[in-house]
Amino acid sequence: MNRPQILVVEDDPAVRNLITTTLETQDYQFHTAQNGGQAIMEAVSGNPDVILLDLGLPDMDGTEIIKKVRSWSQVPIIVISARGEAKDKIEALDLGADDYLTKPFLVEELLARLRVALRRLQYQNAEQKPEETEFINGDLKIDYVSGCVWLKEKEIHLTSTEYRLLVLLAKNIEKVLTPTFITKEIWGSAWENNIASLRVFMATLRKKIEEVPSQPRYIQTHVGIGYRMLRISEK
Repeated sequence: MNRPQILVVEDDPAVRNLITTTLETQDYQFHTAQNGGQAIMEAVSGNPDVILLDLGLPDMDGTEIIKKVRSWSQVPIIVISARGEAKDKIEALDLGADDYLTKPFLVEELLARLRVALRRLQYQNAEQKPEETEFINGDLKIDYVSGCVWLKEKEIHLTSTEYRLLVLLAKNIEKVLTPTFITKEIWGSAWENNIASLRVFMATLRKKIEEVPSQPRYIQTHVGIGYRMLRISEK
């Protein structure tokens, strides 16, 4: 990947300057937008690799930008917002944001989140094959053709729902998926009883693929937000 191109959408000059200075020190290229209108124009014309998005913009809410961008692009979006309530995070993630960072934030954490987004983008670009027939992550292997799953070369038997859950997480590796998103994908609705069922199925799935379910290696819980499939780095 060439020098990554980052679009910074932030109306506060001090925060915008902090972010751009941080990006500059890491040799990232960047464009800036101070409102929603500029952000959409830059997203269309600049073709950024990642968007860093504030929600509280003067002309429109940042969630509207997520909706608009997601109508035509899957560019990674990292929300950076003073809104720290779980409902705000869940709404942004449900609309298609890939990550959420609450202000005030450490620049080290911002850079770490950015690296994760860019790694995911690299993997997607590198693995764009005509047909993806299998998923391998550490000792976990999913064969999409046969519908079989192996852990340490030993086949594990999953229920239909457990398998669909695992595949959904695998196809969105490193991305936090909210219960609402997952239940809509698996059951077609986000009713309360489906969300309760999700917790049960997630627990049984973990028992089958995690050596120590209380210390998960593959499926991480973001309390109050959702679940993420972690990428296991090869040694």
